Amino acid sequence: MVSFEQELKKYFSDNKITFEDNSSSLNKMDFTIKGLFAKDFHIDAKEKRQKINTKNWPLISDKDEPFTFIIDDLAARKALAYAPRSGMIVRDNLTGSYYWFSILDLFLMPKIRVNRKIRNNILTYKGKWLIDFRNGTKTDTLTDLMKKIKDEDRELLLKFTQNLECYGTYYGEKIVLQGETRNPEHWNIDIKGTR
Repeated sequence: MVSFEQELKKYFSDNKITFEDNSSSLNKMDFTIKGLFAKDFHIDAKEKRQKINTKNWPLISDKDEPFTFIIDDLAARKALAYAPRSGMIVRDNLTGSYYWFSILDLFLMPKIRVNRKIRNNILTYKGKWLIDFRNGTKTDTLTDLMKKIKDEDRELLLKFTQNLECYGTYYGEKIVLQGETRNPEHWNIDIKGTR
C-alpha cells in the first residue's frame, strides 16, 4: 500500500491543487494547500497502519481500539502554530476511511495525554495523545474529505467567534450545566469592574 503522504501528493497533482510539500520539515506541517481555500491551509497527514496493542496501552480498551488513534503532542502543538487554518488528516488503513480533525477539534475534543518512554543513550519521554476517530469528520474518499474541509473553511470565523456555548459534540464527553444563571445586571457589574 502506498503511504498516505504519497497518496495525498498524487491526489493534489491529479486534481491540479497547488501545494507545498513540507513533509521532510521538522517545523512545518506536512502540506500547505494553496488556492483551494480562502487562504493557505496547513495539514498534517497521519495514518493508522496497524491495530494498537492494548497490552502496551492499557488505557485503551479492546472495544475502543478500532476507534483509537495515537498522535504526538508535538504534532498537535505544531497544528496550533498554524491555526486557524490547520488540522490533521488521518487515513485508517484498517478500514479504508479518512478522518479530518480541525484545529478546533484537536484542542476541544476529549483526549488522553500520556508520556511514552524513549531510551536512546538516556531515558526521556515523548508526549502522546490518545484520540477517538468518532470525534473527527469521517469520509470514504479524499474528494469528500476535501469538500468537508472546504465547507468548514467557509464558516471558520463564525466557529471561532460566534458560538457562546461549548463548541462541538464529542464522543466520550458530557457537558453539564453549572454556576449561577447570568442576568443583565451581572453584565453591568462586569463592565464596570473591567472598563
